[in-house]
Amino acid sequence: MRDPEFWQHDGIIPKLLSPLSAAWRAGACFRKLTTTPRHPGCPVFCVGNFTVGGAGKTPTAVALYELLTNLGRTPHFVSRGYGGSLEGPHRVDANTDTAAKVGDEPLLLAQHGPAWISRNRALGAEMARDAGADAIILDDGLQNPTLIKDCSFAVIDSSYGIGNGRVMPAGPMRETLISGLEKVRAIILIGDQTPEFITHLPASVPVLRAAVEPTNAAEFDRARVLAFAGIGRPSKFYDSLRQTGAQIVETRDFADHYPFTSEELTTLRADATRLGAKLVTTQKDLMRLPISERDGISSLDIRLVFDAPDQLARIVTSVLADG
Repeated sequence: MRDPEFWQHDGIIPKLLSPLSAAWRAGACFRKLTTTPRHPGCPVFCVGNFTVGGAGKTPTAVALYELLTNLGRTPHFVSRGYGGSLEGPHRVDANTDTAAKVGDEPLLLAQHGPAWISRNRALGAEMARDAGADAIILDDGLQNPTLIKDCSFAVIDSSYGIGNGRVMPAGPMRETLISGLEKVRAIILIGDQTPEFITHLPASVPVLRAAVEPTNAAEFDRARVLAFAGIGRPSKFYDSLRQTGAQIVETRDFADHYPFTSEELTTLRADATRLGAKLVTTQKDLMRLPISERDGISSLDIRLVFDAPDQLARIVTSVLADG
């Protein structure tokens, strides 16, 4: 499923859907009013976003993990485990767990540090604390009311921004921009563009600019590739791949978090062979493939690099100092 085209522009369809947006906001408000949030007793850093779809939360969570580790902390990731069957709390084992059980993003996070999945985020954070965590990185929990956060970041894809600014289903927003801004310590803007809403932000909300950089770019320089992806915005992946010098001879788009079948992978391999191309996908997509099906399929590995990393470090250090 792709984002509707009208999510990018205001018009008659978003206006007709606005009553449903009001119902969405009312449901979120009711959940907040009927939920008693808990705190695990150690700092909670939330990496979320205002819109549905991919924005770069996973590499941001990894960058935050590396910073906290360098500051002498023992952070654990906590995620809902979207796309997985387990409710948790469950500590992810990158060697034995599958995306069908825990979701693709937690599997990817578990390659960097301790990761937990839990539909009940507060309970998951408490389990992580009991297992030795002295800081929690909450992946995609900005709108979740069950866990008290000490510091929240909103990750924004600079090429997408906030779409038409309307709440679902009239637009891509999970909540109004006003309510979202009240929750965050800073916005992390990924990419070199500047969405219009950024120019109107209050001075109290700093903008931290960052870029996604491939870590294995040399592997694809001047290579013919057949690229496929089942993520929210595949074009971002293709653009990153082109920047390595790869020659993309064909692309295949799949739905976000798509569960690839053996037959589909066989077809992709055959098409890549016919085109004389390397078969390449994203790190998240690779996590959804059974280990036995990964032979012959490469992934473009990425990391997040901040324009001014000291900005993030100052915010994190301040939160840790406050206890």
